[in-house]
Amino acid sequence: MGLSSYEEHRQKRVDENKKRLEELNLVHLSQSLKNLSPKPSPMKKSASAKSRTGEKQIVAVRRSARVASNPTPVYVEVSMSGLSLPRRSSNYGIGRGAVWNGVYATDEARANAIEKAEQLVSKLEEDGFPTLVRPLLPSHVSSCFWLGLPKYFCTEHLPSTDTTLTMVDEEGDEFPTIYLPRKTGLSGGWRGFAIEKRLADGDAVVFQLTSPSVLKVYIIRASEQEASDEETRED
Repeated sequence: MGLSSYEEHRQKRVDENKKRLEELNLVHLSQSLKNLSPKPSPMKKSASAKSRTGEKQIVAVRRSARVASNPTPVYVEVSMSGLSLPRRSSNYGIGRGAVWNGVYATDEARANAIEKAEQLVSKLEEDGFPTLVRPLLPSHVSSCFWLGLPKYFCTEHLPSTDTTLTMVDEEGDEFPTIYLPRKTGLSGGWRGFAIEKRLADGDAVVFQLTSPSVLKVYIIRASEQEASDEETRED
């Protein structure tokens, strides 16, 4: 069976290409270039073979001379599943153990409490003891429970070293508190007093220093002043 016209045409093209390659001498040139290609280095061959063996070498770790004599640290994995971060309160200024309900006093109630406290101070000054009015803010009655005092009052009337002052309320109950002269304020003990007396934002506290270590305390509540103002408006 003879070749088809397509096969004859294909064979003719193959013969022409082979003849053209022979004329250009490309076959011999390709073979000569292949013979000239560099052989792989025996060093690289041995290195690659060594890397495939998977052998590990123990090498001494370089350590600072300052800590070379210390024992090698041992690291142990610790599970974090039992730990949790404390959740922050959504109400600003309300901390653990706080009794303040997060309600801010109105400017009018705050001003009225201060005014009434100053009227009380004018009467107490007749006793001849140093007195002080301290309007309360959220940080005084919640969160950190820190009560700062005016520097002039601390310098003139309070001890110059850390000491315990006794606060006495209007019923005669005593509340020890720590006074820090460097920070000019009351620290430990003030928190318990604020919670016990349910102090709130806007209240005004009057201190009367009846002795070097005793503070008589009077409380003017802003909530009572606000309620009194509402009754006056209704009348």
